[in-house]
Amino acid sequence: MPKIAFVNGSYRNIHKASIEIEDRGFQFADGVYEVIALTNEVLIDLDFHLDRLNRSLTEINIKWPMSRESVMAICAEVIRRNRLTQGSLYIQITRGVTARDFSYPNGMKPSLVIYGRRSRSNQTSSKVQGIKVISTRDIRWGRCDIKSISLLASVLAKTQANHKIAQEAWLLNEDGFVTEGASSNAWIVPRPNVIQTHPENSSILSGITRLRTIKLAQEKSIKVIERPFSINEAKKAKEAFLTSSTLFVQPIVDIDGSQIGDGKIGSTTKTLIKSYSDFMD
Repeated sequence: MPKIAFVNGSYRNIHKASIEIEDRGFQFADGVYEVIALTNEVLIDLDFHLDRLNRSLTEINIKWPMSRESVMAICAEVIRRNRLTQGSLYIQITRGVTARDFSYPNGMKPSLVIYGRRSRSNQTSSKVQGIKVISTRDIRWGRCDIKSISLLASVLAKTQANHKIAQEAWLLNEDGFVTEGASSNAWIVPRPNVIQTHPENSSILSGITRLRTIKLAQEKSIKVIERPFSINEAKKAKEAFLTSSTLFVQPIVDIDGSQIGDGKIGSTTKTLIKSYSDFMD
């Protein structure tokens, strides 16, 4: 069955879909995006994702290409046409097409692309395995709170992690504090039933799964500390994990070759994995 994508007003075979060469997303990474988990044909926290998309668009002065309700309808149609039940949906909006120049004219028509990916969820306590991460310098731009399609710094960090047989890279600022992962938010468990993560500011993307994890933790009487932590604090933590829209709550058992805790998934992380799994069900 061919994959179908929505591209600027029409549904197309994903392998035949195209954009114009002078689309500013293609030439300048002048655009924003969202990735939304799909479970049992339901988009997880769709409203929160669209709220964040709206914020990103506002911050870089791009208007919605159509109403929010119309975007939601297209999301549903992409899911239907591709017969998706488990996976994720990708939404990208760029400033649009104009002659190549760093500045751009007023009143541009934004470009919109929406497509889905099929995958299987392993978000249960019995299936989730701990992963390894590395640390590397954070070389991204100063507005990480905007979900920009300019992801080269994260690509380089992920590639560095892959070369070291790790699954994620945690990014360190000039003071040696962990901001977030290349494609995730970073967490530690300094002591049982206490979780810690970087506070919301321009150094991190405010992850939707991060926000949901905070809510679920509070429901389980797990204390949430929003304060930066160093890579050394992370290595000495009882537990560590990351959160993202595609990995959900993912335990970490090794950072830069240092075993975290006893090298197994800890009880606090297990509680959050189960809580998130229950929430999605």
